[in-house]
Amino acid sequence: MTEESRPQVLERMEVALAGNDASRWADKIPVRDRIALLLDPGTWVEDGLLANATVDGMAADGVLTGVGEVHGRKVAVIAHDFAVKAGSWGALNVEKQIRILERADRDLLPVFYLVDSAGGRLTDQYGFFHGRRGASRIFQLQVALSGRVPQICCLHGPSAAGGAYMPAFTDWVGMVAGNASMYLASPRVAEKVTGERTTLEEMGGAMMHASVSGCGDEVFDSDWEVVAAARHLLGYLPDSWEQAPARREPLPPTPLDWPADLIPEDPQAGYDVREVIDRFVDADSFFEVKARWATEMVVGLARLDGDVVGIVANQPSVRSGAIFVDSADKAARFISMCDAYNIPLLFLQDVPGFMVGAAIERQGIIRHGAKMVTAMASAEVPKITVVLRKAYAAGYYAMCAPGFEPRATLALPGSAIAPMSPEASTNAIYARRIEAIDDPEEREAFVAEKIAEQAAGADLVDVASRLVVDAVVPPRQLRAELVARFRAAAGWTRLPPRRHHVISPV
Repeated sequence: MTEESRPQVLERMEVALAGNDASRWADKIPVRDRIALLLDPGTWVEDGLLANATVDGMAADGVLTGVGEVHGRKVAVIAHDFAVKAGSWGALNVEKQIRILERADRDLLPVFYLVDSAGGRLTDQYGFFHGRRGASRIFQLQVALSGRVPQICCLHGPSAAGGAYMPAFTDWVGMVAGNASMYLASPRVAEKVTGERTTLEEMGGAMMHASVSGCGDEVFDSDWEVVAAARHLLGYLPDSWEQAPARREPLPPTPLDWPADLIPEDPQAGYDVREVIDRFVDADSFFEVKARWATEMVVGLARLDGDVVGIVANQPSVRSGAIFVDSADKAARFISMCDAYNIPLLFLQDVPGFMVGAAIERQGIIRHGAKMVTAMASAEVPKITVVLRKAYAAGYYAMCAPGFEPRATLALPGSAIAPMSPEASTNAIYARRIEAIDDPEEREAFVAEKIAEQAAGADLVDVASRLVVDAVVPPRQLRAELVARFRAAAGWTRLPPRRHHVISPV
């Protein structure tokens, strides 16, 4: 470097570090401040600061990449700069993203994506679109990293066009309300192509994706909140597929009491399964995933006496906890993630079965249910099943019935396991006899008698005597029982590969 060029280089570095003026986006935190919120202080090591430094206004070419630490753990970071060409992808922008993903793949680093990008830079289409080092290489690397290292996305702004797939390939997507969006085409383009008139929020906004499409996991009010949640989530995950999540100091549950009516005796009565979960997991440790989508199924990560477990639970307070198309997909994806990262699974059953009817069949409930069963049956991590109140029909199977080799099937007192509810089975077996009874009182008495007979066939003592249930556990002893059984499964190993992979239902 000549003496004449030294001041120019230092000046360009200062310009790149300063970035463009972000003040006109008053509700957004500048990209370097987002990184400062994400990483432990003093750990950021940046690459490619001078990308496109010869062009004014192109600080770091609109994306910051590098490594840092979160809670002392080394991670890779991709952070789009909305103040530089709206974070759009050009040749050098894409090359920087490819390089850090290649490093994450080589060094097995978890990846954080702070996404805020208008998509491909159309003035540089040959740079980002066509070639072997174009945007397609980014997606290739994301897929290669899937199940190898955690990939966590904070969506601060748009993720447009082909770039919308960047969040889709990650393990978790947190979205900022009012700013974050995902869409393959803008409302203007959609209107031009299809004639449909809509708004960006309706088509690709945060709440829509978190509650309707399922592409988002949670919605947050601000940039700092989504970053804080992403940092917190990493604590439940290992650095890579070769490890297990780190153990933490155990905490007793809160609340500690278990009211007698927490789970109503009436199998038709609703209750919030989260209140059950809170009474046996470590205090404030339940991290729910996709809480606003397919709410008849609750999934999330928690700590049980300091160890991480994944929980899959029917939610009786929503549509009786029946399994629908979206809830089957929700469970399948969560189960797959837990299995990838060596997280044991706990299934909490209170399920009337899969939803039935012409509309749900046309939506493909069979193939979606098959996806859930395939994910659950393929998972090799230790699995434990608890019947909280009832387990009927194929829902019992999908929620890890004994045939799918859980380490144990437990049941709370008063639980029932049967092909269908006593009322439904009575109607199925005796429909013609019931119709033939003219006297209403006689008909009512006959139905009540047969319902009682069917209920007796699902009696828990009878089921346990046939080794369907391994233990009947009083509610207040459930935590201790689960801790003991998961500890007994410690040291588990995976089976040798028997094929390339399963063929997942569509």
